[in-house]
Amino acid sequence: MPISLLYERLLSSREHRSPFVQQASWFEDVVIRCVRYAFAYIPAKVGRVFFSKMVALPFLRFRMIRHGYIRSPIHWQELNQNGFKGIWIISDPSRKPDVVIYYAHGGGFSMGSSYFYLEFLLAFVSLLKASAKFQNPAILALDYALVPDESYPTQLHQAIAGYKYILSITHDPSHIVFNGDSAGATIILSLLLHIGNKSPKNSAITNMQPVQRGIEGVVPGMAALISPWVTLVSPKHRNTPSDYLDTDNLHQYARQYVANRLAIDDPVVSPGNCKDVTWWRNASPSQGLFISYGAEEVFAPEIRDLIKLLDRAGVPVEYQEEEAGIHAWPVASLFLCSTMEKRLRGLQVIVEQISSRIRDQQQKA
Repeated sequence: MPISLLYERLLSSREHRSPFVQQASWFEDVVIRCVRYAFAYIPAKVGRVFFSKMVALPFLRFRMIRHGYIRSPIHWQELNQNGFKGIWIISDPSRKPDVVIYYAHGGGFSMGSSYFYLEFLLAFVSLLKASAKFQNPAILALDYALVPDESYPTQLHQAIAGYKYILSITHDPSHIVFNGDSAGATIILSLLLHIGNKSPKNSAITNMQPVQRGIEGVVPGMAALISPWVTLVSPKHRNTPSDYLDTDNLHQYARQYVANRLAIDDPVVSPGNCKDVTWWRNASPSQGLFISYGAEEVFAPEIRDLIKLLDRAGVPVEYQEEEAGIHAWPVASLFLCSTMEKRLRGLQVIVEQISSRIRDQQQKA
């Protein structure tokens, strides 16, 4: 790895460097190379420790103190409700939220936690409040069970329970934004398909009916997805010189998630395999979807296919394809970029999308 780093950055001409390296700083390049190595060669159970609560919270505290914060400037608390666990973040806990982001974290179904994403989520709430569009934004970050400890449909059961909890607070689905990255975005898309399926023909959906009772057809106001893992296993998944994802490991995690309970290409677990435009139309949030992804990431071809399908279905969908971008960069950039503007750029785009769709719709109503 050190040799390839030095060769590409010092001995290769710019046009012979990977698209990401052409625009990355030394620090960003080094970290992404380390992540690429870890994703390919270090077992997920080891990576899970790095993203866990016991590591993520002290790291967050260190970064807060470094910037002069002794306590979090935004209220957050752990939730352990019937059917799901998560973190509740809200600007003013004494008042009802005027928008709730329902976030599902990434990590290949096998690692990751809401605690690792806490700094990103606190920045999210801060930007929503600073936009002057919302007075009391909130986020529910779902801490779903990881594979191989649990597999489908456990994660979807938990996602449904979390959605019902938010509905009990807002009493209005138009004030809710589904959000997530990578595998978390897969769960979000699966949740939308369950909500939007009005005539179940799939036995997996039929078996879910008792769990999802009360949310059939209750679509949220919007969905904003970051680098969604659209199709669990696809021949279009190819390792790229820029991205840090490893296709073989991704497909291994996908099979652990399905755990032989369904076919790996069943649209219930692999939303990109749903080609039914009517189903997608029924599953679409009232204000449509926004998708952010990198042009160089492994998932890019399948994401582009989903965008085309949604457009063909008449679903309002906008997207941002980041040139030379890699997987989940709006999240990673918060930790890696050298300036505040670069760290928050991807998140700011999402906030602007939410503000223009959700708040403007609230004002019209």
